[in-house]
Amino acid sequence: MFISPAYAQAAGATSATSFVQFVPLVLIFVVFYFLLIRPQQKKLKDHKAMLEAVRRGDRVITNGGIIGLVTKVSAEKRELTVEIADGVRVQVAQDMITSVVSKTEPVSDKAEAKTEEK
Repeated sequence: MFISPAYAQAAGATSATSFVQFVPLVLIFVVFYFLLIRPQQKKLKDHKAMLEAVRRGDRVITNGGIIGLVTKVSAEKRELTVEIADGVRVQVAQDMITSVVSKTEPVSDKAEAKTEEK
């Protein structure tokens, strides 16, 4: 016969070969961290900062696509009152705000008192 039988060798596993086997897994995790996890955390942090900065007079877009003007901010309840049309006001959870369209200076308390007197 031309082919001789091959027998498996009992080679001892060295620590270097076991380390080399885990290098691709470590590299994949590093790539996932920098391409997926880190940008998502940054986006979440920016969105939270935007929600904390919402105040009266801002035009916002909700998750449902409704555009309105913030008329009241309730920080302890994390709710906003948004005017979506003349005289139509809805309460929206602050976390459901997608973006702030335009930032305006909030109306001062003195100007608000004058408009309520009229």
